[in-house]
Amino acid sequence: MLLQVFLSFLQIGAFSFGGGYAALPLIQDQVTIQHTWMTLTQFTDLISIAEMTPGPIAVNSATFVGIHLAGIEGALVATLGCIIPSCIFVSVLGYFYYKYGELPIIKGILAGLRPAVVAMIGGAGITILVLAVFGRATGMSVNYIAIAIMVMSFILLRWKHMNPIYVLLLSGLIGGAVYLALGLV
Repeated sequence: MLLQVFLSFLQIGAFSFGGGYAALPLIQDQVTIQHTWMTLTQFTDLISIAEMTPGPIAVNSATFVGIHLAGIEGALVATLGCIIPSCIFVSVLGYFYYKYGELPIIKGILAGLRPAVVAMIGGAGITILVLAVFGRATGMSVNYIAIAIMVMSFILLRWKHMNPIYVLLLSGLIGGAVYLALGLV
């Protein structure tokens, strides 16, 4: 099991270009589809926790999946698998970018990668949005509470420029209070 976890996260670490959010579809595929280690709902909850904790979301997700599967050893193996490719790639690419970064071919490659990264992040975001709005077992087909919290958070972040940490804390407090009061958890 530990070797399988390591190899899965090594693959994720090696092919998740564009940062932690771009890794989410790859993690989701490995964890919920390829190996069925978690349900999609469990994975969405894990992403929520990984987002709220300090550190990169991909590394946090790897650590949480590892703990879920095999305790502390699983967390260490999954985290190492996730970060080893980045350490190697960043060191090699940093050297070459520093030396050859102004070449037109390098600029073209980077420009070509940007739209793919945006698509990967958007795909992960849509999956999480659909689960938050429609996928909870609350007895509602549409989770209006989740929609209200999402709209409130968006307004606070975009127009009120509230600190994202405060928005997360406020959303968690409101969600906890409302769900408890309505007996939905």
